[in-house]
Parts: sequence; structure tokens; C-alpha cells
Amino acid sequence: MAVTVKSFAKINLGLRIGPARPDGFHELLTVYQTIGLHDVIHVSVARGSGIEIRCADPRVPRDESNTCFRIAERTMAALRTKGRVLIEIEKRLPVQGGLGGASANAVATLLALERALRRALPQAEKFRIAADVGSDLPLFLIGGTILGVGRGEQVFPLPDFPATACVVLTPEIGVSTPRAFAEWDRRETLGLKPGPPRAAVPTGAEGTDECVRPYTSTAKLTTAHASDRMIELGYGLSAWLGGLYSSAPLVEGGRAGNPLLALVRAGIENDFEQVVFPEYPELGEAKRVLLRAGAKYASLSGSGSTLYGLFGSRTESASAAAKLRKAGWAAQATMTLTRTGYWRRMFTR
Repeated sequence: MAVTVKSFAKINLGLRIGPARPDGFHELLTVYQTIGLHDVIHVSVARGSGIEIRCADPRVPRDESNTCFRIAERTMAALRTKGRVLIEIEKRLPVQGGLGGASANAVATLLALERALRRALPQAEKFRIAADVGSDLPLFLIGGTILGVGRGEQVFPLPDFPATACVVLTPEIGVSTPRAFAEWDRRETLGLKPGPPRAAVPTGAEGTDECVRPYTSTAKLTTAHASDRMIELGYGLSAWLGGLYSSAPLVEGGRAGNPLLALVRAGIENDFEQVVFPEYPELGEAKRVLLRAGAKYASLSGSGSTLYGLFGSRTESASAAAKLRKAGWAAQATMTLTRTGYWRRMFTR
């Protein structure tokens, strides 16, 4: 029996790049948010052995370099079972787009295998396998709004924001994450500080990080070796979270506002924009296009090339997406997914 799973995308609500680590990765600080755009994964297990991947998109690898292959291999070993695993990927998300498509595909494969075999791994084991395969896989075992630290694999579920309208732009550009990190390191070594000054960070909301509970680590927002830039975003996130837990509602235009849109006031930005936009000026223009179309907040997701804009309503986002498509942009209107919505929709047709 084939099991079908929706493989939802993520966006990054701010991303701060910290110092390089001895293992070659960088310290990261980000907030992940799952959204309604998705691929579809079909998994079946039959008699025999081996793992086969099928996908109509020629850019998707079909060997052991595919994250779905690697996680299937580890999952079958952890479940101490054998069989021939067939993974079919319906690719709707961009490749190298910054939406976590390949990582989401892998987690969907793990969950589909559990259902196909009618056996479940302990939650801690699933997180261990996911983190071993890739840095941003564990977030897809939580869904909704998630704090990511370490190299991004240490994930902390945050209280969910209300579902928020957004428009996703997917330019036909593939941005290499390793290359983006290399360019970041080069600029840091040369002392280059590209980009405009950052917005002032609100204060007065200290002590809010005890509101999050770790799934894979007890790491704090910052460490003794974190750079000032990491600490700056840590304070910004604390202030942002402080607004969520305050008894006074956020007010916009006399009405209670969506706390997700308070990102603008928190000054949360994506560091990758400083190295990706100079190399791909069309991506910087895409961000400006989103803002001109009425987005309350616009940003690169991950290292790109996907950009997104947050809007005040479904009507506004649908209108903006239609106008952008008419102007030649690959634009889709969607909604952010709460944790409950993420899990409820994952196994529905």
C-alpha cells in the first residue's frame, strides 16, 4: 500500500549568521515558519531490498545523495526491517529555493515509512535521524513557528502565530548555500559590512526565552562565544516574543494586530541578503517588488532564491500575486501554517 504525504515548505523569519564552528558549520539563529505550499511524496514498501526514487524533475537526484534516500536507509535500519522502498516525488517547490523542499521531502518520507510499515520510531530517535541527515530537517518534525539555533538543527517550538497571508516569489535562479556561506566568510575576513544599518532593536522584554521548550537541545539563544550580531538578534527575538506574551494586544490602526507583522518593528532581517543580493540583483528587485505590491514585510527565505512577503489579508495577497504574475513574476499566494494545521493537512489528499 502506498502512503501519500504532503511535504510542506518553510520560510525563515529572520536569519542571523554567527561565527564559524570547528565542524565547518556556522552558528545560526532563525525562526522557521511552515507555509501551505508543498510537494507530494508517495512511499510504498514491497518484498525485496533497495531504495528507488522516482521524480519527473531532472534536477532531483535519484541516488544516495538524495535526502529521501538517506533518511529511508536510516529509518529502515532503525526499525530493523527490510523491504524494497519506492519513493515517488511530485515536485512543486523550487529546487535550491530556500524553502526547505528537499528536507521536507525527507521528513515526509520518514513519516510515510512509519505508516506503510505500521511501526513507529521513538520521537527522540526521529529527531536524531533527521539532524544526522541535514540541518533543517528537524523543524519539519514540529511544524508551525519554530526557533532554530546551533547549525539550525536545534529546534524549539514557539507559540503559533495566527495564519497569515503571504505571497511567495520563486525566481528561476538556483542559489548555492555553501557558496553563499563562503562569500559571507570572505566579506567578514575582509571586514566588509554591506547593507544599510539595521533597525533599532526594542528593549524591555528580557526573560522571555523560558517560554520556549527544547525538543533536541537545552541550548540557549546565545553562547559565550556568539558574536555581537547573534546577541543583537537574540535581544530582538526576546523583545518580539515579549510582545506575544504581554497582556496588552499589539495594536495596528486601532485593532488588535497580527503579532507576526511585528517583525517589522523588531528589525529582524536575513543576513544572506547581504551576500546574495549583490550577486543576484534581480533578487533584490524582487524584494522591492513585494514591498511595492503592499507587503508588510518582505525577505529572502534561507539563502534564496525564494522571497516572500507577508500581507494583512488573503484578499490583499491574492490581488498582489495576480498583479505580480501579470508583470511576469512567478508568484503564489498562500498562508502560513500553524502547528495544528500542519499536522492536520499532512496526510489529507
